[in-house]
Amino acid sequence: MSFRYFKQLGVLLMLLGGALLGASAWAQDEAADVFIKRMSTEVLDVIKADKSMRSADISKVVALVDTRIMPHVDFQRMTASAIGPGWRQATPEQQKRLQEEFKILLVRTYAGALSQISDQVIALKPLRAAPEDKEVVVRSEVRGSGEPIQLDYRLEKTPGQGTGWRIFNINVMGVWLVETYKSQFAQEINAKGVDGLIESLAARNKSNTKKN
Repeated sequence: MSFRYFKQLGVLLMLLGGALLGASAWAQDEAADVFIKRMSTEVLDVIKADKSMRSADISKVVALVDTRIMPHVDFQRMTASAIGPGWRQATPEQQKRLQEEFKILLVRTYAGALSQISDQVIALKPLRAAPEDKEVVVRSEVRGSGEPIQLDYRLEKTPGQGTGWRIFNINVMGVWLVETYKSQFAQEINAKGVDGLIESLAARNKSNTKKN
C-alpha cells in the first residue's frame, strides 16, 4: 500500500481513538452517531493541545490505545474477521499472537497521524438506523485544510451497564479496514500458514518500530 494510504489510515485510527476516549456509562443510552461525534471532538481537542502527541510520541500513543481504546473495541471480532477462515484453524496461542501483532500494526499508524493534526473537524451524515438496531454504520467526513476524508464506523450495541457501543470495523476513503487486511492475510496464510502470517506481522511491526 502507498504511504498516502497509511497516512490517511493513521488519521482514521486517531479518530477511532477519539470515538472511544473517555467512554462513560451514560454513553449506553446515546445514539451511535452522537457517541462518535462527541468522542471524536473530545480527542481532537486533546491532541491539538498536546504537543508531545502531535510530535508522534509513540509511548503516549501506546498508552492511549492500551488504557482508553482497546477496552471499548471488539478487537477479537476485528482480528478474527481480518484473518478470515484461518482464524478457526489457529490454536488459542496463535490467536493470541495474531491479536497482539495486529494490534501493534494498527497502533504504529498513529505516529504519522498525530503530527498532522491541525484544524480537522468531524461532519456526520444522517444515521440510517432504527432505535432498536444493535449494529449500525455511522458515516462521517474529516474536514480540514485538505480534501475531506471519508470515515465510517461499524458499531455494535453491547448489553450490560456502561458497555455501550463498540467498534468492529472502520472505513476510510471507501475502503473497509478489515476487508483490506483480509485479502492480504489470506495470501500470507495460503503461502506460509498461520505461523507464517504471525512471523510476517512481527517482522513488519519490528521494521515500523525502527522507523519511528
